[in-house]
Amino acid sequence: MRILFMGTPDIAAYCLEQLIQAGHDICGVFTQADKPVGRKQVVVPPPVKVVAEQHHIPVFQPATLRDGQAETQIAQFAPELCVVVAYGKLLPASLLHLPKHGCINLHVSLLPKYRGSAPVQWAVLNGDKETGVSIMYLDEGMDTGDILKVCPISIDENETSGELFEKVTAVGAKTLLEAIEEIAEGKAVATPQDHDKATMAPMLKKEMAEFTFGKPAQELHNLVRGMNPWPIAFFMYEGKKVKVTRSRLENMEGKPGEILSTKPLIVACQQGALQLVEVVPEGKRPMEGSAWAAGRRFSIGDCIEK
Repeated sequence: MRILFMGTPDIAAYCLEQLIQAGHDICGVFTQADKPVGRKQVVVPPPVKVVAEQHHIPVFQPATLRDGQAETQIAQFAPELCVVVAYGKLLPASLLHLPKHGCINLHVSLLPKYRGSAPVQWAVLNGDKETGVSIMYLDEGMDTGDILKVCPISIDENETSGELFEKVTAVGAKTLLEAIEEIAEGKAVATPQDHDKATMAPMLKKEMAEFTFGKPAQELHNLVRGMNPWPIAFFMYEGKKVKVTRSRLENMEGKPGEILSTKPLIVACQQGALQLVEVVPEGKRPMEGSAWAAGRRFSIGDCIEK
């Protein structure tokens, strides 16, 4: 099919590459503007732009889609279908029906659950055992369009958001290709969402990452997993942050913050206990929790929280 593609981050770049490899005619790409990254604020193009330029596909990075210029550009391309993957901008109603087959979107949850910008992270934060991907038609709402195709994905008990995102990226691209094939063959069937069952997945904030051990171990384990790779869960010790990048649940009990073992480092919570598998003390490199415990000369029975 002749496809106009809209997307920005790694998942979108992977999907774009898969569409190209499948033989689709990508007539143009819309993506976000290049942005400064890191301490030196080096201006870096979005991953989608990199892929598009490698394949000599025209790239557009408009600040807005609502000034009429984007509509003119898209109309000139005369795409049969518009494919949107994590573009980062809502499409105005005037653009939704320009392509012959409309606009479809890859969303990384089982809609209507987890509409919004952080569905993978919230599935992990909430301790879900399953998530998935949904291919839907775009309408004027936020992830409210009719569903074309879904594919469930299991979530392992120690899986981080970053690891789960790798899974949904691969499954999402495959499901997207299948949906496009069904559209091309006239076999696509769209099903309305049950809006009464909708839940939201808003962006994560840095302040959500801090925790104390006065909560159930399962809740803290989910927080550690869900906040990895950003912003990374942490607790305070002697006025400094100790980030926790890996944890495991342990069937032990004690007072919240009490050290139950140093090799490995296991800390009691309100219910159960948490093994701190890998930590990043403020100003230090990542290390095993047991190494941090040894450096602090912790003993069983000490309390991390004063």
